[in-house]
Amino acid sequence: MTAADPTPPEESTAVPLLAPRDGLPPVIETSTALVEYAAALHEGTGPVAVDAERASGYRYGQKAYLVQLRRAGSGTGLVDPVPLPDLSPVQAAISNVEWVLHAANQDLPCLAEIGLVPSTVFDTELAARLAGLPRVGLGAVVESLLGYSLQKGHSAADWSTRPLPTDWLVYAALDVEVLVELRDALAAILAEQGKTEWARQEFAAVVAAGPPAPRVDPWRRTSGMHGLRSRRQLAVLRALWEARDLLARRRDVAPGRVLPDSAMVAAVAADPPTAEALADLPVFRGRANRKIASTWFAALQKGRAVPDEQLPLHSLPGDGPPPVNRWADRDPEADTRLKAARAGLATLAEQWSVPVENLLSPDLVRRLMWSPPAEVTPASVAGVLRAGGAREWQVDLTRDLLTEAASLA
Repeated sequence: MTAADPTPPEESTAVPLLAPRDGLPPVIETSTALVEYAAALHEGTGPVAVDAERASGYRYGQKAYLVQLRRAGSGTGLVDPVPLPDLSPVQAAISNVEWVLHAANQDLPCLAEIGLVPSTVFDTELAARLAGLPRVGLGAVVESLLGYSLQKGHSAADWSTRPLPTDWLVYAALDVEVLVELRDALAAILAEQGKTEWARQEFAAVVAAGPPAPRVDPWRRTSGMHGLRSRRQLAVLRALWEARDLLARRRDVAPGRVLPDSAMVAAVAADPPTAEALADLPVFRGRANRKIASTWFAALQKGRAVPDEQLPLHSLPGDGPPPVNRWADRDPEADTRLKAARAGLATLAEQWSVPVENLLSPDLVRRLMWSPPAEVTPASVAGVLRAGGAREWQVDLTRDLLTEAASLA
């Protein structure tokens, strides 16, 4: 509290959720227990709440290390997929049931890896966005709609740890404790706002999307690489990144724990002439990296030996329009179209209390305004939107204003 703000902050009246209402269930780690719980899920009623815990930042990849489920009449199940890589009994029990997840696109890929694929979902994070809630994190939505506060202390923990600590398991069980109740509250809001069909189409798109495509040139996501100026340096960084990735995969360790991005960029910039000189750089002086200094130096040498004609470009050739800040110079008419489209979408988003990025993909809007159809009509604009992945509710809502904007010269 300050002199400028004499009013103390209002204390939360939310009721803390500290323990599962049915008690903490034992972790399911045997086939017998899995089959028994799958049978209970099959006999349950209504949607099933689903969540997964990964070891991001600790292990290589995004593998699930715990799966939490809860269904009325079935109770909560905490499934360890490490000793149980085949979760087909669970899949068979709930394949035709609506799954309730928060930020489903984060969990569905790792669930699919262990054979869990929904036919329909209700994404409470996406529903909260469509409903216009100011904060859409699970804890914030639960508190605002249900009056409970969730403990979020272990979201970034190393879930590959075994045995899992009891307080971590309590946290994991509570994440699905009220998820179906939250789903019902959000569904009621969406129905009141006339957005039920919007949500249905969005959820169907989440399921249909499938796993994300592999990134092109993932090494380009190295933090700090913008400081490297030459294409030769980029080739050296790429070789070093590939060596780190191979080692991280073999060890099942997050790449950043094998060698930080900053250390790779520093090594490329320093351009050490020998493995010994490399080992004198910060980070590389550590015992673990000194042992494999020859591996890192061999990667540097590999990058140095790349023929000039094979050096990577500073950026990948894009198949879309140029950066927006160049439009006014390169194509003033396109710049005018985009500004009109953005203004119209902003007004529409405010009218419907939906984030503008959920109203329509910003990338799709840019592409349409940069290269509108030869004949701009509501039908041709709608065709471009559908081809770009827009859902029918988005097409219906934005087609006319985008047609008007795309017609500007």
